[in-house]
Amino acid sequence: MSMKLLLRGPSPFGRKCTFAIQHLGLSDRIDIASPDSEDHIRGHNPLAKVPTLLREGEDALFDSRVILEYLDTLADGDKIIPAEATARFAALRQAALADGILEAALLITYEGRYRPDQTPYQPWLEFQRGKIARGLAVLAGTPPIIEDLTVGSIGLACALEYMDFRRQYDWRPEFPALVTWLDDFNDGHPIFADTRPSD
Repeated sequence: MSMKLLLRGPSPFGRKCTFAIQHLGLSDRIDIASPDSEDHIRGHNPLAKVPTLLREGEDALFDSRVILEYLDTLADGDKIIPAEATARFAALRQAALADGILEAALLITYEGRYRPDQTPYQPWLEFQRGKIARGLAVLAGTPPIIEDLTVGSIGLACALEYMDFRRQYDWRPEFPALVTWLDDFNDGHPIFADTRPSD
């Protein structure tokens, strides 16, 4: 089956998928490309969002959570989403926290990007930073396992490096345990650096 992952810019949600593709050994089965146009992405994803996975003769898949689950099945399952129930829901819970952190970070970015003629609304920014801080506090208390990679550890690593990239939240002084965790993650999975975002 011919497949194509549509990405645009340094999307942290897209990075979760590109890293998983490499980690799972699926690079020879999935091409990675930018959408040809807005109409192109809308034709496959009515939300016009990336990542979107195009599959020959089948419906496109979105968002990153669905794509990651599909990638896991392509790799015969139980690779990044554990089959055993307790481990599975622990990983999915961590992934949901990481996605929530990323969504809040993106909203902070969008506040400046899409309202350049207005002063950023500080209560809104603090509301989003509060979500980030609370999510990171939980993940710092029980960080995802690094050796047995899951959607939870992939999500957290992408969230931390996206905040380093866009600087929506200075997480490092507040969460030194996560600084160590991210260093260990990069040491344990050197291909992660190949997917690092850039403008």
